[in-house]
Amino acid sequence: MHERSSVADLAGSLRSELNRYSPGEKLPSSRALVERFRASPVTVSRAIAQLAAEGHVVTRPGSGAFRAQPRAAAGPAGDTSWQEVSLSGDGGPEAVPRSVDASGVLATLAAPATGVVEFNGGYLHSSLQPERALAAALARAGRRPGAWGRPPTDGLTELRAWFAHEIGPALTAADVLITAGGQSALATALRALAPPGAPVLVESPTYPGMLAVARATGLRPVPVPADTDGVRPDLLADAFRATGARVFVCQPLFQNPTGAVLARARRAEAVRIAREAGAFIVEDDFARRLVHDDAGPLPPPLAADDPDGVVVHVCSLTKVTSPSLRVGALAARGPVLERLRAIQVVDSFFVPRPIQEAALELVGTPTWSRHLRSLSTELRTRRTALTAALRSELPALAVPHIPAGGGSLWVGLPGTGGGADESAMVSAALRAGVAIAPGRPYFCAEPPAPHVRLSYAAVAGTAEIAEGVRRLRTAWEDALDAPEATLGG
Repeated sequence: MHERSSVADLAGSLRSELNRYSPGEKLPSSRALVERFRASPVTVSRAIAQLAAEGHVVTRPGSGAFRAQPRAAAGPAGDTSWQEVSLSGDGGPEAVPRSVDASGVLATLAAPATGVVEFNGGYLHSSLQPERALAAALARAGRRPGAWGRPPTDGLTELRAWFAHEIGPALTAADVLITAGGQSALATALRALAPPGAPVLVESPTYPGMLAVARATGLRPVPVPADTDGVRPDLLADAFRATGARVFVCQPLFQNPTGAVLARARRAEAVRIAREAGAFIVEDDFARRLVHDDAGPLPPPLAADDPDGVVVHVCSLTKVTSPSLRVGALAARGPVLERLRAIQVVDSFFVPRPIQEAALELVGTPTWSRHLRSLSTELRTRRTALTAALRSELPALAVPHIPAGGGSLWVGLPGTGGGADESAMVSAALRAGVAIAPGRPYFCAEPPAPHVRLSYAAVAGTAEIAEGVRRLRTAWEDALDAPEATLGG
């Protein structure tokens, strides 16, 4: 059971029993609740804290938890309908629409119900996260002199130097800004590089979180088709000429969702094409530390060999550690760095120093390299298990590319339709007890074929993968039998 689910369940049980107690009356002790509900002390503590935050109980250190005084009745509901007019006002013919669609992001962030196999997750399963190392690093960081003071706005020099070394020898700490994770870095980069209303070239398919950031910034994503060797240079050049875009966002290594690696011959070509167009490449290098142990040598980042400052590099520690270690980096050279710096300062001032110190503590210990080696093996094992299970149980589904890094498979569904096929499959899968990510949010235009994305990094292990695919087979059969299904055979 997920800890978040057990806390919510226990809080709900306690909430339903509060009427048994008079205001000010003491609730059972934590020890009694642990024994009664067979929950961990941490779960009980968090459930009580949740009730206290809701105002249902009052906690007194050393004494326990007590039922709070009933709240006063809520006043009459207000009328918020005026907001629809305000939020939909376009401000004139040149204004950029302000609506934001976060559905593609929420599909990988939403916690499934208890018992559902999480093939739609965007982060490592807790069993793959270095939780003990993170806890130890945070404890050591909190004791560092000045750890709770204000950090430099660009980030700690030592952490910037570490990221610069990881990206490539041509960069120094002066070329790096510390960010609150990769998503924040992408948002900063897009705001810095293109004005509202401008086109931005993106791989097709691509990461929904980036599409959401672009649209929220007022940009117009324009798709550039990619294949198993990454973005096609001929189509990239055509797109620059046709749109006048000045930004291209790509994931050259283990691209999300396809897992493709930009071919060696295409790497220099893509940079050359952008340079001739007077454009920037935003390189989202999110998966470099999610490499599998059968991958072989990795190509360096595009930013590692970029004397003209065409590439703005984005990377982070979040994907390879924990969703809550939101520490990343933006690397750039030339005048653009000052604009990136200014936008970041205006948006967030700085990344909290204790988090930066904890990141430094983590990557500076032998535990860090051991974690990366272990993770590399585990991801390869899970990828192999998922691939084999799909071929055995669901041979009708297409897996055109087996990645050597990242944490998911891009799976094609038979048929030519788009949303109907995916909708039937996603709904049937959830009924069968498995959550999967639909392919539609990964395209900024009409998808050429239906897909789903299956994460093997977000599940507990090979046994859960086998069970999840078994449930998917049931879902597939149900979707085929559904009257509205167009999945074909």
